[in-house]
Amino acid sequence: MTDAYIYDAVRTPRGKGRKDGALHEVTSLRLSAQVLDALAERNNLDGHAVEDVIWGNVTQVGEQGGCLARSAVLASKLDETIPGLSINRFCASGMEAVNLAANQVRGGAGEAYIAGGVEMMGRVAMGSDGAAIAVDPSLAMKTYFVPQGISADIIATEYGFSRDDADALAVESQRRAAAAWKDNRFEKSIVTVRDVNGLPILDHDEYMRPGTDMQALGALKASFKDMGEMMPGFDKVALLKYPHLERINHIHHAGNSSGIVDGSAGVLIGNKEFGEKHGLKPRARIRATAKIGTDPTIMLTGPVPVTQKILADHGMAISDIDLFEVNEAFASVVLRFMQAFDVDHDKVNVNGGSIAMGHPLGATGAIIIGTLLDELERSDKEVGLATLCIASGMGAATIIERV
Repeated sequence: MTDAYIYDAVRTPRGKGRKDGALHEVTSLRLSAQVLDALAERNNLDGHAVEDVIWGNVTQVGEQGGCLARSAVLASKLDETIPGLSINRFCASGMEAVNLAANQVRGGAGEAYIAGGVEMMGRVAMGSDGAAIAVDPSLAMKTYFVPQGISADIIATEYGFSRDDADALAVESQRRAAAAWKDNRFEKSIVTVRDVNGLPILDHDEYMRPGTDMQALGALKASFKDMGEMMPGFDKVALLKYPHLERINHIHHAGNSSGIVDGSAGVLIGNKEFGEKHGLKPRARIRATAKIGTDPTIMLTGPVPVTQKILADHGMAISDIDLFEVNEAFASVVLRFMQAFDVDHDKVNVNGGSIAMGHPLGATGAIIIGTLLDELERSDKEVGLATLCIASGMGAATIIERV
């Protein structure tokens, strides 16, 4: 197998995913094209420099439909001979794009790829595409479907996490994100979003609330309690699946769950010959990739079994990993990961996560890979693992090591 290297990784700042968000007037197409242009300009990519653009996005309707990847290539400065592939593995779409690209390179199907993703959650509403697991009774009943927020609360109930546990993790995420921005830890990767006249629109993560404390979070109402307890009641569905639980403890709310935001990210991946041809130095090797299916009701526990799988498949132990990026879809997801592997929080999401900065669904997997790479370099560490939970019960992971 040929080694696959990361040569560059960029992302946009994340804008609030609503009408008053800084990026609301920017389409998915334009935001994606700006990321592609940044990678092309930073790495002098002329002509048919890469084999393909693999682009993840979750809600593939409207402006995010119709093979957005190919549209983004045509809207960018990349050569029109470069094709595009749009993919959807829910929240791991950006990571799966990177993993697919890496494995194509490793298998000899081209020298280089651009991979990443986008989600404009303020323009294309989450769930507006419909989903069989949620709307088709024949599947929803078979799988004991509940919304993700209920799943996060099931994790908290099953594994003993309190509201204070979740709120404390959220406060720390906000603190770390604010400190990272103050220390310019993201400057290597951030691409300022500009309007059609080249004027800057957004140059920082807009969603952050650095003044968040336990008292402020304590005043928030549990977001999923009503949908769980009101008739017909998703709690009853969950308890049919997990009868050993007496009740579902609803601990999640807007402050300890990931933020709804707009954003995009891209990663340039290639083999050794590609780097030599273009005068580029690799920053990291993609050492391993993995994905797995999990229980679709509790849904969000995927980071644990997929991490077990990727380590076992490649003869590694959890102690071989220096840093972790575990997507903060909900606080209980990260709490469960740290509990399962007895990993110190000092090694997990050291620059904050999606609770503080937001979770642009199709882009987040690529974002956290880039964040992990930047932090490995900054802190002079060697090996990192990024992982995400995924809707309908899946998990994905990527292990990278500095070159």
